[in-house]
Amino acid sequence: MKRGEVTKGSAWALVTGAGSGIGRCFALRLARLGYRLVLVGNDLRKLECVRAELRALDAAEVRIISCDLARAEAAQELYDRLRAAGIAVDVLINNAGIFSFRDIIRTPAERIERVIMLHCLTATQLCRLVAREMAARNGFAAEPGPESDADPAMRTTTEGDAPAATGDAPETCSAPATGAASAATNSATGSAPAASAAAGSAPTTTGTAPATSPAPRRRFHILNMASYSLWMPFPGLTLYSASKAYLKCFSVAFAKEVREAGIRVTAVCPAGVATDLYGLTPRWQRIGLRMGVLISADCCARRGLWALWHGQRCTVPDWWNRLWIPLCKLLPMCLIRPIRRFTMKFQK
Repeated sequence: MKRGEVTKGSAWALVTGAGSGIGRCFALRLARLGYRLVLVGNDLRKLECVRAELRALDAAEVRIISCDLARAEAAQELYDRLRAAGIAVDVLINNAGIFSFRDIIRTPAERIERVIMLHCLTATQLCRLVAREMAARNGFAAEPGPESDADPAMRTTTEGDAPAATGDAPETCSAPATGAASAATNSATGSAPAASAAAGSAPTTTGTAPATSPAPRRRFHILNMASYSLWMPFPGLTLYSASKAYLKCFSVAFAKEVREAGIRVTAVCPAGVATDLYGLTPRWQRIGLRMGVLISADCCARRGLWALWHGQRCTVPDWWNRLWIPLCKLLPMCLIRPIRRFTMKFQK
């Protein structure tokens, strides 16, 4: 088996921002590796197109969820949908992003909130919710806290318990999961004390019980898409680069927290990628690719997954981009000023 490959249909991968660009390429590559997929985005038409592509590749299973992730409650709503569907995620790809190139004092307050919500809050909350479930599946329980008693994340089911579904109907996460799944969970967990009591009343037998070997631990993965711009806190990129710097720092520290639970976390920090994120026309994207200034979305996804499977905490696709990092940090204002005057017309 190739690194990262699984038995077809035996594991789930969730990709946010999967309707185009790098997210679409992540989905295509994960489908080839045998994963069942949950595609999340705010454009249902694009998600449907990607699902059609995946079906042409004979993907194991594909579900789509139309959801605006740039909201405070988005991560919990999405997680509730997964729980209601019986989906336990093995690979989480936090790829959704919003590009912003504008001076902060000229940036609308709503855009500031949405960028920070999406890049920082939603990504962090999704990592927390999904990683707690992953850790529980490997036998690592979270410390008791005010949320632990009521949080169903510590009582997850294995893949074999997930109900079969065709995945044809798109879902939305505009509201929490319905009460039917909660009732079913409560009724199931409510019978556990009775079973324990019954087991406690059984007579004990003499002798030593045969030793059982511990179940092998699964390997789980989380990938967060940061950006090369975190080393470029230049005028106009203030909001975008700062939010991506948070995501990179969070990922590196979080990777150390959850490594013992069998979870690998990677931050991918690409420089220019030929996608629609920056507002470049297809013509300029082709020119950037020919000049080597941009890399393709598929190249970025391939190198990001390679770093994820190999347990790297942070990676910058393309070695020559790494060479420029010290220069980006030391670039003097005498050079930044003319660049700023030239790029002011592109701010929007």
